[in-house]
Amino acid sequence: MPIYKLVKNYITTYGLKQKLVAEKANIPYSSFNAMMNGKRRIYADEFAAICKALNVTPDLFMAGVR
Repeated sequence: MPIYKLVKNYITTYGLKQKLVAEKANIPYSSFNAMMNGKRRIYADEFAAICKALNVTPDLFMAGVR
């Protein structure tokens, strides 16, 4: 599964708001929303910021990538 789907699923599962995660990751909401819908690539630095905002390690998502 692509990383964006894994991240989006995590956000949904824990009842988080995309806007809040975007703010915590210091990513504009429009860019974050495009990432979560597969319309924009997630770069490594953004992925690291998203993981930090969610207080998880990247390994949590990397295990599910195919």
